[in-house]
Amino acid sequence: MKFIHIADMHFDSPFVNLSDKENLGDLRRLEQRRVFKKIIEYIKENDIKYLFISGDLYEQKYIKKSTIEYINNLFKEIPNTKIFIAPGNHDPYVKNSYYNKFNWNENVKIFTSKIEKVELEDANIYGFGFDNFYCKNSGIESIEVENKNELNILVIHGSLDGGNIENSEYNPISRKMLKEKGFDYVALGHIHKLDYNQEENQRIVYPGSMVSLGFDELGEHGMIVGDLNKDEINLEFIPLNETEFELQEIDVTEINFKEELIERINELEFKENNLIEIILVGKRNFEIDRYDLYKLISNDKIIKIKNKTKINYDLNKLSNENTLKGLFAKKMLEKLNKDNLLDEDRDIIEKAIEIGFEALE
Repeated sequence: MKFIHIADMHFDSPFVNLSDKENLGDLRRLEQRRVFKKIIEYIKENDIKYLFISGDLYEQKYIKKSTIEYINNLFKEIPNTKIFIAPGNHDPYVKNSYYNKFNWNENVKIFTSKIEKVELEDANIYGFGFDNFYCKNSGIESIEVENKNELNILVIHGSLDGGNIENSEYNPISRKMLKEKGFDYVALGHIHKLDYNQEENQRIVYPGSMVSLGFDELGEHGMIVGDLNKDEINLEFIPLNETEFELQEIDVTEINFKEELIERINELEFKENNLIEIILVGKRNFEIDRYDLYKLISNDKIIKIKNKTKINYDLNKLSNENTLKGLFAKKMLEKLNKDNLLDEDRDIIEKAIEIGFEALE
């Protein structure tokens, strides 16, 4: 059987922390639509019988009815494809969710928190959906795969082998347990990093997020296309995203003026469709105002600048001077050397040092 497995589209995500520039969120939401339409076109062109969506299809807090209608209208274009959705922690099956109150097309099956098996001619599809924004135990360990001569597939959202406290809030699942159950394929969602073909005959798979949601999700994003039978599984990752995110570090230690830094940034070369975050590191010799840089750099693909530089002063040496500058350095050193100093307090002190020394020049 041929299928497509996707997860973590996060339709109508606000993208509020992605960029310091306006309108980027709107552009990313438009790309989400284009990517989803590509999936539907692929299904039509390749006669794919099954589409598995493993949660976080949309953002419950922000989703618009018009977006749901857009998704469902695309589902209507593939009436011969059976669509199985397992709601996740961002799109749980709650009372006021569109999963519950919207009239979905007849080829769409939405799982709830009651584990269910759908028996079809060529496969049994098991599924579980979140009914809240958190889930500590889905109860899938109680599933018994009754007929192991048939294809048995599980569609679910959760944290595979998650050992930390955060992952325990999002349906922690044991890989060992899933293998023991004997599923022929486990369509997972929640982790935004692609995980497939990492081992021979891998059948427990994360497709990753459909489009990158930020600079912590670098590289290509897309869908898993599978061809499955009892003896063999063939998986292919097909990238769909039009835009990738890229990080670029610049060491400012040898840069002495703002104009030099702007020239360095403007000389950088990037792939045409990439969106860039510049990370400034090293010891700075002048005050850096990120918003001032945005006005002067020429590449509009640079959407975020992060300043991780430190001021370029030898406070220990300066504190030994019998001058006003030396006295100031000594007082600032005392503040910096306090026990249990918070990072935000350190940043404030370092900024005060920079302004203080400029005033004393």
